[in-house]
Amino acid sequence: MSMITSLGQMKRAIRNLNPAEVRREAERELRVALVAESPARHGLMESYLRPPGLTAAKRAQAARALYRVSHAARGRESFDLELWDESLLHPERAFTFDAAHPERMVTAVLDARFDLALGLAKRFPPFRMPVIDRTIRSVAKENALFSVATALPDIVPLLSLPWVLGEFASDTAFLTMNQIRMAFLIAAASDAGVGYREQRGQIGSIVAGAFGFRAIARELVAKIPLGGGLIPKAAIAWSGTWVVGRSMERLHRLGYAYTREERKALSARLFGKGKQVVETLLRRPETA
Repeated sequence: MSMITSLGQMKRAIRNLNPAEVRREAERELRVALVAESPARHGLMESYLRPPGLTAAKRAQAARALYRVSHAARGRESFDLELWDESLLHPERAFTFDAAHPERMVTAVLDARFDLALGLAKRFPPFRMPVIDRTIRSVAKENALFSVATALPDIVPLLSLPWVLGEFASDTAFLTMNQIRMAFLIAAASDAGVGYREQRGQIGSIVAGAFGFRAIARELVAKIPLGGGLIPKAAIAWSGTWVVGRSMERLHRLGYAYTREERKALSARLFGKGKQVVETLLRRPETA
């Protein structure tokens, strides 16, 4: 398959993406209740969600989503999320804030309300890395599964994606599109610009890297007979996607991504782990 043909397939695949939807999800108004019985306890919760070091603008952005509520006053207004001080017995739909282990609250919220993940990560730094971590893991797993889906049709129903397998002529097109979707999600969670124009350099890097994946994957499948190259091929999809995600996270956090040499070395180190992940998914497909 020629590079021109592959680029055409990528272009058609990328039409499935709408960064405006990601922006809307991240920018939707949030109302987060902080339920406590004293200003000091409210202050602890706010300090965790708005840590020192944020700019005045970022602190204001976070503050607009937070509402101090006393136990006696709860129920008078509706909120997207209720965080309750550990000293109070909270209703089932709410989440406990333990000042000694606040990260447990983050995990519990994301487990139950991942629909709020982008908005929470955009406004509140403690949510940022956990949301990005989950996003990278999810997309890397999707790409690994897709890379073997055509050979193992039973896997197809496990791909919880809003598109159909038959729409894509190649693994390269799908993987590239899904990595670009991941780039949009990571940017939104990082409170950065989301879109083709805003992320032009990132998208160009993903598209360029796709051809390296295609060449390596084809070589593996050709060398290993009787379909034995499927797991290595999927492992490359997993590790390549993981490295792209980590590189994007580093770019937003530190201002610079992995170099080409760093990406290549990290992908090689992760290949073995990628094989383990794929083998586990194929043994226990219900985890997909």
